Amino acid sequence: MQSYWIQAGGGQTKLERRDAAQPEPGPGQLLVRVRAAGLNRGEFIAGHGLTKPGAAKPAGGEAAGEVLALGAGVENFKPGERVRVMGRCPGAFAEYALMDMREAVRIPACLSWEEAAGVPLTFMVVHDMLIAQGRLAAGEWLLVTGISSGVGVAALQCAKALGANVIGTSGSAEKLDRLKAIGLDLGICTRAGDFCDEVLAATGGKGVNLVVNNVGGSVFAECVRALAFQGRLATVGYVDGVLKAEIDLEALHSRRLVLFGVSNKLRSAEQRAESARGFVADILPAIADGRIRPLIDRVYAFDELPAAKAYMESNAHLGKIVLRAPQT
Repeated sequence: MQSYWIQAGGGQTKLERRDAAQPEPGPGQLLVRVRAAGLNRGEFIAGHGLTKPGAAKPAGGEAAGEVLALGAGVENFKPGERVRVMGRCPGAFAEYALMDMREAVRIPACLSWEEAAGVPLTFMVVHDMLIAQGRLAAGEWLLVTGISSGVGVAALQCAKALGANVIGTSGSAEKLDRLKAIGLDLGICTRAGDFCDEVLAATGGKGVNLVVNNVGGSVFAECVRALAFQGRLATVGYVDGVLKAEIDLEALHSRRLVLFGVSNKLRSAEQRAESARGFVADILPAIADGRIRPLIDRVYAFDELPAAKAYMESNAHLGKIVLRAPQT
């Protein structure tokens, strides 16, 4: 038997702890003894067209733990080998969970369980928007709205590892000051769409090459205004709840802009596997050699998940929030 958390569907985010049999790995799957799991705001956002009505489902999306058993056809892992892995993991808020072998990443020795649990979804999303789609290069400028989030901090760290310059917005001057210690070039203290003038001043009037919009529609138009010629805009979040925004077609046309979305949802298994491979090739080496260190804000005990969720929704955190699994 094992203990795990579920959340209701249909626009509700009520959490409930239950007991069930330990899962069995199917073809291509690893059975993982979960040691820690990361929280992600998207899995708790009700409505917005992504959380649909339905039955309760196991909660959690990423985990770090030990491989206990292998399903049929698993490659790159040996039976009985107690390997430390991290990866996307549906139902991660549990004692045991199943992980697709294509998304399981061996944990660098320098990372704790808690640090490793905060890596997979966040840094794979960052790889998608900064490297795979965003094509961020050394010397370019990146703007991150809502930079104090887990994705925002990871974007800052990866951009600095790539040699880029980073501007971030946040409603907290204290958080921006703390991020300057890990490379933030310019912090703009605001939650509104009023940052373009400061961005242009910092970039010599040219604008930024890439924007990561964690906030949503309320700052979308300002993000477009802040883009340089051939700039790219990644929309990854909408914590403001604003899902509609106007697009300046003249700016889109004359500046040859690229607008794209980034999400872990509605992706095929092969697309997720490709994202994992890209992360391993382009970002994991910087984590393994210490150039990037996952920033963990707070770690909660397993039975404190509702409190961890409430803390995330308070927007008080800087970086990732992690749930520690029961130790047996």
